[in-house]
Amino acid sequence: MTAPTSRYRSPRRDDAAAATRTAILDAARELFLARGYAAVTVPEIAKAARVATQTVYASAGGKSGVLTALLQPLLDDTSAATATAEARETADPRRVLALAAAGTRRVHETHRELLHSLVRQAPGEPAAQLAVDDAVAKCLHGLTAIAERLRELPGVRTDRLIDTLYFFFGPDAWYGLVTTRGWTFDDAESWLHDAACRTLLDPGRERDAG
Repeated sequence: MTAPTSRYRSPRRDDAAAATRTAILDAARELFLARGYAAVTVPEIAKAARVATQTVYASAGGKSGVLTALLQPLLDDTSAATATAEARETADPRRVLALAAAGTRRVHETHRELLHSLVRQAPGEPAAQLAVDDAVAKCLHGLTAIAERLRELPGVRTDRLIDTLYFFFGPDAWYGLVTTRGWTFDDAESWLHDAACRTLLDPGRERDAG
């Protein structure tokens, strides 16, 4: 009599699968950063990870699946949500903008490699572009929440508010100052906050704050 097949998965097998996936993601990250997403092929990822090409598809969903997995820590980051929650508790627009500066700074400092390299590349493949779009959408979602709070406060110029916040605190601002121009994150955060205050707050409120 044949014994029934067990549905129980061995912890050793799970550990091996996790190790394989980690090796694939690590290899892909290095290749993407060195050569650009579009220039890297799945067989090259497999060779660098020392696995079969099919294993890359089975374990990580191919090249676009690898990029999505690499961006997941960025998408899971709670810095923006924390800044938004704190912003709802203050009636000082300067403080709200300070929270926006600090929150976006934490995201860009923590995930600098991803945001300033992988996300800025043009992946070229629709599935991969969706992963990049998700990262940008997360940034806009957080800044939209900040904008909603600012609209509730007096002394704030609300014309094109979300676009203005994105200009000062979106990926291009941090990339331009820190990566391209070599600013420290401390200097960039201070300057972006001050510039946003000068742009968005009525002059009388700025004089009162000074």
